[in-house]
Amino acid sequence: MVRAAVLPAVGAALEITEIDLPDPGPGQVRVRLAAAGVCHSDLSLSNGTMRVPVPAVLGHEGAGTVVAVGEGVEHTRPGADVVLNWAPSCGSCHACTLGEVWLCANALNGAADVYARRTSDGTDLHPGLNVAAFAEETVVPANCVLPAPEGVPLTDAALLGCAVLTGYGAVHHSAKVRPGETVAVYGVGGVGLAALQAARIAGASRIVAVDVSPAKEELARGAGATDYVVASDNTAREIRALTDKQGVDVAVECVGRAVTIRTAWESTRRGGRTTVVGIGGKDQQVTFNALEIFHWGRTLAGCVYGDCVPERDLPVIAEHVRAGRLDLGALVTERIGLEGIPAAFENMLAGKGGRALVVF
Repeated sequence: MVRAAVLPAVGAALEITEIDLPDPGPGQVRVRLAAAGVCHSDLSLSNGTMRVPVPAVLGHEGAGTVVAVGEGVEHTRPGADVVLNWAPSCGSCHACTLGEVWLCANALNGAADVYARRTSDGTDLHPGLNVAAFAEETVVPANCVLPAPEGVPLTDAALLGCAVLTGYGAVHHSAKVRPGETVAVYGVGGVGLAALQAARIAGASRIVAVDVSPAKEELARGAGATDYVVASDNTAREIRALTDKQGVDVAVECVGRAVTIRTAWESTRRGGRTTVVGIGGKDQQVTFNALEIFHWGRTLAGCVYGDCVPERDLPVIAEHVRAGRLDLGALVTERIGLEGIPAAFENMLAGKGGRALVVF
């Protein structure tokens, strides 16, 4: 038996309870978690913005140590430290054959599986976004584990599984920020803080952080922001004023709200680029008119998992960490136990803090 945070139904409160995990079957790995990040996507799953089979154990950003492997697993072994990969590519769908593995059509198929049972009544449980990291231990398909990089504390390495890959990839792969360009990052949460650091690493000349909370300015500047703007109806105008009335070259939206996406687009220069990382609901409608699309020549692009290939990008990011260019600890504003996840969700809704990290 292990303790886990179970979502009994969409919109219900998480329940901290004991679950029974089976031994790993063929092609599976059992992992003892060291830490798991609390991501806004987990909140979106719990409140129904994104669909998930329930009851489920959420949590998709984690790292830990392999305790057992099933038949046929050869790329890892008991005792190995690993980072969980919640979106493993199948290698054979149309997106994968194009090399766009972050858009794999089959990446989340495992979320519909039954992977464990509640100890008290035998209720079947699903593994959230494949990996069920809000638990002391989990059992996952072997392609959901990647070697943890050497020289990176395992608890910090949990952040590599989503926040850092997403924020870093949004800047380097989706927006393709070039040295000397100006960047605005909307939303100073875990992903936004990673994006700010990534923009600094990319050599951006000016990095503007935007958030509704004045209290996040210190966090943002610590991550690399040269300027801080408290979100308002005048945000785009303020950003243009900071950039010789031109607007930034790149905006990275990490919120997922229609008004923020529209503002991010408006804050870029003519020909600028906006990358949308935030996950919004179907009710969030963004409107443009045909003339402004022509006139401004801007681009607006979605971004899934930072357009990353985890096997390729984790070693690169790890080298930035070891060299001191990327500070994983700077993303974390609180370290909690499983019982602290509901409060972490409330802080997200209130726009407070960066990443909450569940430490086991």
